[in-house]
Amino acid sequence: MGESRRGGCFPPMDLLRSEAMQLVQLVIPIESSHVAVSYIGDLGLIQFKDLNAEKSPFQRTYAAQIKRCGEMARRLQFFREQMFQASVSPAAKSLTQNGIKVDDLEVKLTELETELTEINANNEKLQRTYNELVEYKLVLQKAGEFFYSVQRSAAAQQREISLQNVSGESIDTPLLVEHSMSADSSKPVQLGFFTGLVPREKSMTFERILFRATRGNVFVRQVAVENPVIDPISGEKVEKNVFVVFYFGERAKNKILKICEAFGANRYPFSEDLGKRAQMMTEVTERLAELKTTIDAGLALRESLLCTIADQYEQWSILVKKEKSIYHTLNMLSIDVTKKCLVAEGWSPVFATKQIQDALQRATFDTNSQVGAIFQVLYTRESPPTYFQTNKFTSAFQEIVDAYGVAKYQEVNPTVFTIITFPFLFAVMFGDWGHGLCLLLATLILIFRERKLANQKLGDILEMMFGGRYVILMMALFSIFTGLIYNEFFSVPFELFGRSAYACRDLSCRDASTVGMIKVGDTYPFGVDPVWHGSRSELPFLNSLKMKMSILLGVSQMNLGIILSYFNANFFGESLNIWFQFIPQIIFLNSLFGYLSLLIIVKWCTGSQADLYHVMIYMFLSPTDDLGENQLFPGQKTAQLVLLGLALVSVPWMLLPKPFLLKMQHEHRHQGQSYVPLQGTEETLQAEGNHDPHGHEEFEFSEVFVHQLIHTIEFVLGAVSNTASYLRLWALSLAHSELSSVFFDKVLLLAWGFNNVIILVVGIIVFICATVGVLLVMETLSAFLHALRLHWVEFQNKFYEGNGYKFCPFSFTLLGDEVE
Repeated sequence: MGESRRGGCFPPMDLLRSEAMQLVQLVIPIESSHVAVSYIGDLGLIQFKDLNAEKSPFQRTYAAQIKRCGEMARRLQFFREQMFQASVSPAAKSLTQNGIKVDDLEVKLTELETELTEINANNEKLQRTYNELVEYKLVLQKAGEFFYSVQRSAAAQQREISLQNVSGESIDTPLLVEHSMSADSSKPVQLGFFTGLVPREKSMTFERILFRATRGNVFVRQVAVENPVIDPISGEKVEKNVFVVFYFGERAKNKILKICEAFGANRYPFSEDLGKRAQMMTEVTERLAELKTTIDAGLALRESLLCTIADQYEQWSILVKKEKSIYHTLNMLSIDVTKKCLVAEGWSPVFATKQIQDALQRATFDTNSQVGAIFQVLYTRESPPTYFQTNKFTSAFQEIVDAYGVAKYQEVNPTVFTIITFPFLFAVMFGDWGHGLCLLLATLILIFRERKLANQKLGDILEMMFGGRYVILMMALFSIFTGLIYNEFFSVPFELFGRSAYACRDLSCRDASTVGMIKVGDTYPFGVDPVWHGSRSELPFLNSLKMKMSILLGVSQMNLGIILSYFNANFFGESLNIWFQFIPQIIFLNSLFGYLSLLIIVKWCTGSQADLYHVMIYMFLSPTDDLGENQLFPGQKTAQLVLLGLALVSVPWMLLPKPFLLKMQHEHRHQGQSYVPLQGTEETLQAEGNHDPHGHEEFEFSEVFVHQLIHTIEFVLGAVSNTASYLRLWALSLAHSELSSVFFDKVLLLAWGFNNVIILVVGIIVFICATVGVLLVMETLSAFLHALRLHWVEFQNKFYEGNGYKFCPFSFTLLGDEVE
């Protein structure tokens, strides 16, 4: 569409209709295919079709290359995890831009992985040995103290017995002492023992199981270790106890070994000899110092290696992602019968033809290929994808529309109107220029810091706000505008544009209202006169104003939607939709609600006291009765009869003619189809390309009629319900105003009236929290969702089909957005 009006490679911003697309075929020699696809990825203007959909991923030509890229990606992910553990951040940009090849990169990554794995294994082994020695040292200390105290106690007891023997026998001396001593000395009892550490949380169970397993033939002593120790097996810090277990016999020994293994108790050798223990303690201490030095050196080497990797990580990662995406794309291409060329098909914008051809020529030149790539346009009846060129301002609005449904190819795009109508309808419900300024300040912070925030990982909510920062900016600006119209600044009115037009009748202004006031000046020039706020007539006046304003806005937007359906029908050459959809719909809507909007404007202009409810109700119930005092203009009765008749006629006008005319067109199209003249191949392709895609489908009159019946009923009932739905503008605006007034009067002014600094500070804090939490967060979200519903349901259903699919080109710029 309109190539003549375009200048340069890229067209000007045009959001009304999607870009003209074409189905292209590329025939690329195999020797230049990799470079050609790489250049096309840099361009990002072709959406390739999968010509090998019937093949599994393992049956495709470049499955081995993709497997290689997947292995390199796995190694890079391993490096990233190691850098995260070592608190080393990858460099945002590579410090040394060296054009490394993929084959060289694969070798380098393999070497680095092997080296890093070896360093990790050595460090892990050394760390485990170090942790074992730390535990061994604790065992030597704690168990040594126990043995020393027991030996000292035994020595003292032996000296006491010796003294008793020297002093001679007494009456209290047992008769069999000599016999028992001689028996003990001839058959000494050899007790075995184990020492080690057991987790403190298992220590009581451990001791209980030992006692039961050996039937009490065991002696256990435990000493708590003050600080948690690192377990050599799990590598986690655990609170442990040092234990000493004395036993007798091989059976008890085997049982104790199994129990220690089951409870994860680490056993260590221990000598009863004090000299050997001192020697072992010295050796362990020296070994610990040596291991500490070795471990520190290993960690320094590991950190140095990770820093080297971090400098090049982003460059390597992008290169691997590019290679993998290139081979994925090459797998979508079919091999020519000669097995010397690859054939690709895909969608591209019409304006990108020259750029694609230049990229193919450049690939042929760079690879010294003897055969150049072939670019040709195919004609098809397939519906093209939808492509809108957006920028950082319009992209968020386009996402709002796309969330409802992607536009059909070249149908009218609601985004053009949503840029204005969405923030405006939001502001109608959020009208307060004080709150609007708060939103504006918050949004300006996001906009001024967008370069910094764009490269950071934000939370879900902040990420959403940052993506829609320009939507919030427009919402804030329109909120300031509507707030000035409502004359509300945190619910407080100001005489910004002049003095009030009203004054009190008496000096006391007792029971002041507009009825009890006189007009002393010119009408307030812009917005609501501040005298209305706080008067007894405030609520009835603002209710009437906002309710009628909501109806006017709703009917205007619905009329815009119906008018856009005309432009769609005219663009696609659907004359039946113009005559039997657009015209009756515009007549029906305006015969009823357009007329109501006219009555509202006339009543505002004339100051009439007519009851519009009465006029609209009796327009249907008693259309021939006289209007009496509810007449707003001469000939109103006749006009109402004509409008009512047009509304009644427009319903069968929408329902009946279109299905019968479609049936006649179908029969006429297929009449005499048995014999058709032969055409050339190119003409046949062009005819098929311009042919109605539904031309050869089975025509079911009953289905078409039922569809038209549903569409008619939906529009007639929707005209009423949609108009009523716009009253949410009035309801939410009133709720926002009243909440703001309550917070100001019942919190801030009430705290001010106590003449107490503490109460005033508390009142200000409560007022700020309520304003931010309720009005600036909850009310903003509520108004946003209601504005979204008005656009999706009440506006877009008049003209927007939204059954297209988005243009998703093969582009390297999207690789950075992939989740690691």
